[in-house]
Amino acid sequence: MQISKLTFFAGLLFFSAAAIAQEKPLPLDPAVRTGKLANGFSYYIRHNAEPKKRVVFYLANKVGSVLESEDQRGLAHFMEHMSFNGTKHFPKNELVNYLQKSGVRFGADLNAYTSFDETVYQLPLPTDNPELLQKGIAIMRDWAQEATLDPVEINKERGVVLEEKRLGKGAQERMRTKYWPLILNNSRYAERIPIGTDEVLNNFKPETIRRFYHDWYRPDLQALIVVGDVDIDQMEQTIKTQFGNLKNPANEKARAKYTVALAGTNQFISLTDKEVTSTTIEVLFKRPMMPLRTASEYRNSIIRELYNQMLSERYAELSRQANPPFVSGGAGIGSFIGGLDNFDVSLVARPGQLEKGFKAVWRETERVKRFGFTSTELDRAKQSYLNNMDAALKEKNKTNSDNYVQEYLAYFLKGTAAPGIQQEYEMVRKDLPGIALNEVNRLSGEYFTQVNRDILLMAPEKDKNSLPDEATVNSWIKTVADEKLGPYKDEVSTEPLIAVQPLSGKVTSTIKDDKLGTTLLTLSNGVKVLLKPTGYKDNEVLFTAFAPGGTSLYPDSDYQSAANAAGIIPSFGAGNFNPTQLDKFLSGKQLVVRPYISERMQGVSGAATLKDLETALELLYTYYTSPRKDTELFQGILARSKASLQNRANEPGSVFKDTISAVLGKYNIRRTGPTLAKLDQISLDRSFAIYKERFGDASGLVFTFVGSFDVEQLQPLLEKYIGSLPASGHHTPAKDLNINIPVGKIEKIVYKGTEPKASVQLYWSGNFTYNTAEKVTIDALRECLEIRLLERLREGESGVYSPGVLVQTSKYPKKRYTFEVQFGCGPHNVNKLIASTLDEISKLKTQGPSQMNVDKWRAESIRARESESQTNRWWLSYLNGQESNSDDLHALDTYQSDLQKVTPERIKAAANMYLGGENYIQLVLLPENQAKS
Repeated sequence: MQISKLTFFAGLLFFSAAAIAQEKPLPLDPAVRTGKLANGFSYYIRHNAEPKKRVVFYLANKVGSVLESEDQRGLAHFMEHMSFNGTKHFPKNELVNYLQKSGVRFGADLNAYTSFDETVYQLPLPTDNPELLQKGIAIMRDWAQEATLDPVEINKERGVVLEEKRLGKGAQERMRTKYWPLILNNSRYAERIPIGTDEVLNNFKPETIRRFYHDWYRPDLQALIVVGDVDIDQMEQTIKTQFGNLKNPANEKARAKYTVALAGTNQFISLTDKEVTSTTIEVLFKRPMMPLRTASEYRNSIIRELYNQMLSERYAELSRQANPPFVSGGAGIGSFIGGLDNFDVSLVARPGQLEKGFKAVWRETERVKRFGFTSTELDRAKQSYLNNMDAALKEKNKTNSDNYVQEYLAYFLKGTAAPGIQQEYEMVRKDLPGIALNEVNRLSGEYFTQVNRDILLMAPEKDKNSLPDEATVNSWIKTVADEKLGPYKDEVSTEPLIAVQPLSGKVTSTIKDDKLGTTLLTLSNGVKVLLKPTGYKDNEVLFTAFAPGGTSLYPDSDYQSAANAAGIIPSFGAGNFNPTQLDKFLSGKQLVVRPYISERMQGVSGAATLKDLETALELLYTYYTSPRKDTELFQGILARSKASLQNRANEPGSVFKDTISAVLGKYNIRRTGPTLAKLDQISLDRSFAIYKERFGDASGLVFTFVGSFDVEQLQPLLEKYIGSLPASGHHTPAKDLNINIPVGKIEKIVYKGTEPKASVQLYWSGNFTYNTAEKVTIDALRECLEIRLLERLREGESGVYSPGVLVQTSKYPKKRYTFEVQFGCGPHNVNKLIASTLDEISKLKTQGPSQMNVDKWRAESIRARESESQTNRWWLSYLNGQESNSDDLHALDTYQSDLQKVTPERIKAAANMYLGGENYIQLVLLPENQAKS
């Protein structure tokens, strides 16, 4: 964060640079135990019981790709991979193998990342197993300095990293290689993209990566962050014992701090690519970043957030015009890279309307620069900011450990203050009232400057000859600057959301389930409400609802109108408010409410804090009873949607995705991809009528509420806003459209794209014996196959980065399953890797999985359920899913026993049943040049 002058206390007091330098940094959150060992190794420990019996370890290294020498480009990231491929106490792949047996999932739980300036490893573990906890610390110690870097493992991992690099290839990557040096002013950041170069990755010698490891993986650049249900004193002593003997190298290299230097010039670049789907323009104003370390800098961060929030709302209002001038557009201040912040103005243009869209976006930045924001806008922004802090403070005792970790990572790696929510809240309460409008308005002039400005223009290749040059874009900027603009008018409705307050219904039946901890209410209109109060959060209520019907009740001719109705109609606002008025009414409130219509049901989902729960229910009531209709806004939505689809066929991934949907859906019009012709089929009148049909009658509606509420206190609100919904008592069940994955064997290749990359999707499908035990069994089959594909396709053949196996089962309209294997690879490896996949499936069918892999699946499932079931979101999904499928709410009671009953023989039988090969679909995306060979 950076502004040219630090202003405090309503702008009356200005500090000199010397005074700022003398200001003390904000203290670290007192709940954190921190220290630095004699060798420079830092640690941060915090006790936190959310979730219970869990701890997360993060090893942070101030080591990234900017530290690589020319012959090491890509090796910071490669080193991250090698930490999983052999350490002192876990040779070869034993680390992943051991953790999987302990219930830790590779990729989902056990993971790492490498960026320009840092490399971070993460390991979440249960704390109820002392041996595993000690092993976890040993793993972190090994990662710090004990990687073996076996040449055999290095050579095996080359292919994996190259496949990861391959996944990123495409139009965006091709253009980034051209504009990155320009916007980064040819700094070291422009030359050290973390993924590296093919030449280095293919040819580096083991001693080259050992040199990088020796130079930079050292205690004075490292920190261990431990947050979870642990004893702080004991953990601190363990860290001192385990990490105190780490050694810094003799004659160690200085850890240079690289930056992006500002040249004081303006730059322009225009790029096109045949696979780009839209024309975009971005203007970046770069300036030095101010660290967030002191109280005064924290105050300025509040000012910047207020500015961004108000500016964002201006653009949101502009996008809701009847004829919006762009697909999307906006501006704001944010962090950039290499010690810089930036003011970013961006636009996705409608086809043929780049000038119009750009001027519209630029006009709003110019309007803010000239006239600033209004006092009413600032008041709303302040209230919203304060409400956010209030909500965070109320959850301070139920904050997830990962959230704390992110704070301490920023503290160690970037020096960002982490004083804790209590201290932040107190600063906000103190500073927020005194922030004056002129302080916020001043930011436009400080960021919106005449130098250090980059203009980046990207477009489809076919539009190359019609694109503007730098002089033309500059003339657009000047034209807007010379316009006679008026100040923004902040029009706020004084009307209530609901014109006439609803007549409350009554609870006619109450059924308590003490074992499940639920209460089932039946309201006088027949609507059922299942309530589960929890203590997982202190200020969170989640809810969802369904009723049978959905788009299945409408003919194909109405399908587009029906499928889009729940997206279109609520966008017009609700009750007395148009969308802009509704947005201002909801400003500062912590809630979300979203109606939906799926194929077999319709309903609503939402969330709110306790304070704003009644407003959420009020909004829910209006969405059901007082939908709005706006022809002009509808035309604007349609125009933006058409613009976004204009060049969809350029992008290989979209073409492949649409092909997959079409093949799996037997080319039914409801399964094929979006087109301009389909958008033309949407009728506002028909969408509005269908919306009212689906939401105008609450018959058959079932709600589920989960969270931090009291049932007796919530009941009057439910009676008022849900019990008052009109209901005839009759509802139409969903229809079976008989759109199933086709039977037999199908193979299809899509040739699209220029990069040497392929995508493979394999499908098996058929009838399914739908019950809890069988769902557990097919999930075990999925996991055992994924483990083997990871071991063979990635570790054994170095042919993929991350193979995935997915399973879907359904009860309605038919009991069916879909089994999917997917991976990306080089085109030359497609047939080989498919053959390897089918060979692993054949082995499962003839030999079954190893007991070890079954044990890994069981351990992962148990640990995942333990953690996930301590969240409101899991319970909402579980209860709603059981209700919508008419399944037993107590099915979870047998989950553990169902897991224990799964054996290798049972999985072998499942493999033969579900992966028999009679119904097999093989879909492959290959580059266009492969079609000629």
